[in-house]
Amino acid sequence: MLNYLAAALPAETGADARILALQCALRMNESAQVRLPHGVLRSLRLASATDSWHELNEAGLLRTLPSDKRAVAVQILDAGLLTQHPARPDRIRAADWAMRSVCRARASSIPLLQLAALFLVARTTRGSDHGMTDMDQIARECGLPAAALPSLLNQLVEAGVLTTWHVAPEAGDLSWTLGPNGIYPESVTNESN
Repeated sequence: MLNYLAAALPAETGADARILALQCALRMNESAQVRLPHGVLRSLRLASATDSWHELNEAGLLRTLPSDKRAVAVQILDAGLLTQHPARPDRIRAADWAMRSVCRARASSIPLLQLAALFLVARTTRGSDHGMTDMDQIARECGLPAAALPSLLNQLVEAGVLTTWHVAPEAGDLSWTLGPNGIYPESVTNESN
């Protein structure tokens, strides 16, 4: 879903809007509607994400509907999201996993660090603390220039989300090892079963 959203959203879309878009895409029902509880937004530290909702409205991904005190109601406008797999129960589990990953791996309330941590954890080999991906892919999915990644990755090391990271110069592949404040894919999977 991160890959699809990277293609569907404008490159300048902020990390907080990308996190909201991910939660909405994973939680939508068969009518492409979502009720995102305010508790979820508070957990993600996005309770006052008015600019992010506006950004997603402007991008044509969704529009907010009249909401109540308990949740924000949203209509997804991107028909392509309805064709994404897996089925809704699995997407709901993925949304919960993503929220827990962001919350547990949170080094700060900076959405870009949260999004990058989520990206790295989602691409870490199951049952391991190691992962590898193309440097351009993480830059695209996090919505930032590749030149900004070393600084971001160093911040994740400082926060304990990563222990190490390395870029293979010729191939442009990024490899990493999750740190003590990262959340491991297998432990999340086991928690949700």
